[in-house]
Amino acid sequence: MGNIVKVGMADLKALRHPAVLTTLGLGSCVGIALIDMRTNIIGLAHAMLPDSLQINNRSNTAKFVDTAIDELIAEMGKLGAVKAGIVAKLAGGAQMFSFSQSSDLMRIGHRNVIAAKEKLRQLGVPLVAEDTGGNYGRTIELDSATGILLVKTIGYGIKRI
Repeated sequence: MGNIVKVGMADLKALRHPAVLTTLGLGSCVGIALIDMRTNIIGLAHAMLPDSLQINNRSNTAKFVDTAIDELIAEMGKLGAVKAGIVAKLAGGAQMFSFSQSSDLMRIGHRNVIAAKEKLRQLGVPLVAEDTGGNYGRTIELDSATGILLVKTIGYGIKRI
């Protein structure tokens, strides 16, 4: 196991092996883990909102699912990853609060997951695993040695995807 590097909210990082990327407190945010197992280069984004086109201030590309995925692939490419070898794993996208109305606008977690899946599909990046939805938070760790995404929850245990 390499050094553990934290990815904050509305942040992203890409690293060469050996490394572990972690992000804490994924609620409605989605954790987008990208792995190039040929080069053992990994990337992790903690995206808050699904679509940068709906917001005027788009200066932080890591904040939005659509731009975070593009940026993460570019950062991994700078380290030597090959887009054709990258696969994705998703975690988070929970519905942390219940609302009296079932407006899709308030379902940020669900919208984040749908946006991530659509962007990955557009880019031809296979989604190989996910742990999304529910009403609970997650902390995740991505290990460059194995490509395993460790998903830790309170009350729902630990998963390796």
